[in-house]
Amino acid sequence: MNPLLDPRLSDCRRIYLHEFAFDASIGFHDFEREARQRVLVSVDLFVPLHATTPTRDEVSEVLDYDFIRHGIVQLAASRHFNLQETLIDGIVELCLSQPSVRAVRVSTEKPDVYPDCRTVGIEVFRFRGAP
Repeated sequence: MNPLLDPRLSDCRRIYLHEFAFDASIGFHDFEREARQRVLVSVDLFVPLHATTPTRDEVSEVLDYDFIRHGIVQLAASRHFNLQETLIDGIVELCLSQPSVRAVRVSTEKPDVYPDCRTVGIEVFRFRGAP
């Protein structure tokens, strides 16, 4: 089943940041530890409409997605990550730290690791309170 069709999201607005590119210290191969590498992150946040429908056209009435971008940059700069799984779990935690976020989908990609494929990556979809 497509998680986007889950009835728990039927009253949600999807807020997204796709293919956010930055350099990070990531990877367990020796060649990956030699220099920072490009990472692409895509984030979809699912927020109930009642929590993200403005009445005065003010940013204070909605979830400001600047926090995602700034938080990802801070997280990525905080340390070396051996695994994309570790980085993505940190991004998911960041997103779910916002009380209005009901669910999150995050993907990370490393497009420059192998010359014979466009990218390598992982994806996580998680509801608030799910293991």
